[in-house]
Amino acid sequence: MPWQALLESRERLPANPDLAEGYGALLAHLGSVTPFELAVLGGRLMSSPGLAFLVGYQAALRMLWPSAPLSLGALCATERRSLRPADMQTRIDDLRLHGRKDFVTAGDAADWLLVAARSEAPGERPALRLTVVYSGEPGVKVQTLPALGLMPEISHGCLHLDNAICELLAGDGWDAYVKPFRTLEDIYVLSAMLAWLYGVGQDSAWPQSLQLRLLGLLAGCAEASRQSPSLSSGHILLGGLFAQFQAMRADIDAAFTLGPELWRTQWTRDQALLDLASSAREQRLAKALAQM
Repeated sequence: MPWQALLESRERLPANPDLAEGYGALLAHLGSVTPFELAVLGGRLMSSPGLAFLVGYQAALRMLWPSAPLSLGALCATERRSLRPADMQTRIDDLRLHGRKDFVTAGDAADWLLVAARSEAPGERPALRLTVVYSGEPGVKVQTLPALGLMPEISHGCLHLDNAICELLAGDGWDAYVKPFRTLEDIYVLSAMLAWLYGVGQDSAWPQSLQLRLLGLLAGCAEASRQSPSLSSGHILLGGLFAQFQAMRADIDAAFTLGPELWRTQWTRDQALLDLASSAREQRLAKALAQM
């Protein structure tokens, strides 16, 4: 991670209502970067917490699928608010997909979509494979849903699949992709958000001690990003990072109250995005601690 680039940066890219164009502009600005560099340097450049979240999400996707295209992508797994394979109805049959995914982040702007689909034979226990489809192909339709109160600039939608041709990724869909992505997303979204907060702190002259603590957490995220998402040790390290961040939130909130209204309004509206997966994260941490 080129930390000097983060420390010296005073840039911020303008928001683009077209998420795909905005992401393309970010990649052109950054050049060749690792997923962690994308999350941190990209998060610093974003003009809102929601856009920083999107950058962290894209970085996590590239850790999940290193061969991913450079364009905007999305993981499509949730059905009826569940990630359990037994609750999924989307199926793959002879490289054709049928079904629906009910929450796709930035789905209407994504160029490619990773889709978890049931693949077991009748009577067998539920099994998943991960597939790839491309927006605009026959049988692939994204229905954009109304904007949420949280991160309203980041669209979300339902994916409808009707005999859509797909590519198949190697490995078990659950163990190799859906399950580890939840941890990867936590790491890279936290990294992007911390970088965004550090940038706001630089621009708003936050206390130096607070800025240094944010940098310390980012250094911890760099180490967490090197851990396997399937190992207990990685979940414990990540739990420590979130515990430190929670201990800082009162100081962060206080710093926002003394700064520009724009940043304060955005943070008040969107800070809960870091709590969205807290229950599942706490369960993984408890299991990891028990195993250790």
